[in-house]
Amino acid sequence: MHNTILAINPGSTSTKIAVFNDETMRYKTTIRHDTNTINTFEHIIDQYAFRKEAVLSSLEKAKVDPKDLAAVVGRGGMLKPIESGTYMVNDAMIDDMNKAKRGEHASNLGCVIAKEIADEIGVPSFIVDPVAVDEMDDMARYTGMPEIRRQSLFHALNQKAIARKAANDLNKDYTDLNLIVAHLGGGISVGAHQKGRVIDVNNALDGDGPMSPERSGGVPIGPLYKMAFSGDYTLEEIKRKNYGKGGLVAYLGTNDGEEIQGRIENGDTEAEFIFKVMCYQIAKEIGSAATVLKGQVDAIILTGGLAYDDLLVREVKTRTSFIAPIKVYAGEDEMESLALGALRVLRNEETAKTY
Repeated sequence: MHNTILAINPGSTSTKIAVFNDETMRYKTTIRHDTNTINTFEHIIDQYAFRKEAVLSSLEKAKVDPKDLAAVVGRGGMLKPIESGTYMVNDAMIDDMNKAKRGEHASNLGCVIAKEIADEIGVPSFIVDPVAVDEMDDMARYTGMPEIRRQSLFHALNQKAIARKAANDLNKDYTDLNLIVAHLGGGISVGAHQKGRVIDVNNALDGDGPMSPERSGGVPIGPLYKMAFSGDYTLEEIKRKNYGKGGLVAYLGTNDGEEIQGRIENGDTEAEFIFKVMCYQIAKEIGSAATVLKGQVDAIILTGGLAYDDLLVREVKTRTSFIAPIKVYAGEDEMESLALGALRVLRNEETAKTY
């Protein structure tokens, strides 16, 4: 008998859901939420009942009976720093999401919606490898300012899932390999995976690492603090230059990779140059990760939506292939990664951790 699992992945104005029978996807959809409705909620966490009803309505239309579910798994949010793995959703986790001490983010809703639905039918609820996964070595946390420590906030769900997939393709165990995984999407994170632990990674959310289609990445601190205290910008405007309006969109007016690629193909030299600057910075971050692993790298893995771009892959390979073989896993399947994390627990292949 198969295990039927509901996976829930909330985004800023949408909620992705998928139903799996063991490893096989049975149903998948993206529920679009009206922006005006979303904006009526003062805090993101206040949206959970609204989104939960939208999920249940979608399941009903697809003729999926919640009573058939063996588990519900949600995208993990801005939790306190934790190890990677699959976690049972508990009251402590829900409380932290309600308080949002580390910040408000749509992913915070994942565990709340999952637990609500699961509790009503008497099945377990889980999260898998949330953005708050923190396995960094202590040395990686330090900066030159004692008041500021580096934090681990990255695309842990996809990085971990793709690292396991690559290890399987190499006929190795993930915990026996040293890998550099570059998640290339709207945000970019490059992780140094040492024997199953991400011992260093750039904070893709908060102005660290390469620029991306919509994030600035690291910038020189001197000009930044002069800008911040110039009186010409509000704090919110500075934040948006870092996150949402930085990177490619700041230079080229768009974060759409296909549009930028089209401009390059039509001879737009500025678009080509700025795009190659991003590739340069990605390669530089990969090189940095190689030093963290002391040059002992079994493979470099490129994943995420931008890994479909031939120009990007070619540019990064040109600068980094001397380090280790490069494997490309374009795209990301967060829904499958969530479901597989829950399935490993249901099959007793992994023990659910306690938050």
